[in-house]
Amino acid sequence: QVQLVESGGGLVQAGDSLRLSCAASGRTISNDRMGWFRQVPGKEREFVAAIDWSGTYYADSVKDRFTISRDNAKNTGNLQMNSLKPEDTAVYYCAVQTFAGLIRLVTTYNYWGQGTQVTVSS
Repeated sequence: QVQLVESGGGLVQAGDSLRLSCAASGRTISNDRMGWFRQVPGKEREFVAAIDWSGTYYADSVKDRFTISRDNAKNTGNLQMNSLKPEDTAVYYCAVQTFAGLIRLVTTYNYWGQGTQVTVSS
């Protein structure tokens, strides 16, 4: 059974930083693609960042502010979020894609975490 558990969300002020973590169990994810997505009420889940065997990828809205990484020894992914803005407020989800799918497409990820709330006040 593959399980992803996000942590690190919280309430911060604009300009602050948060580091989200995604702990994976039941599967070694070092050779998989891990993505972060976020969702706010009334909107579709949107791509934030991903990391795979080739490199890293970011949505334009977070490029230069967020950094995705992974610690293979811990079988964990991380999303460092700097210079947070109120519009970053969302539930953030960790996801893993175990096949060669489209990087930014929600439906290509087959494992998902429960989500962690990030709230950025102005």
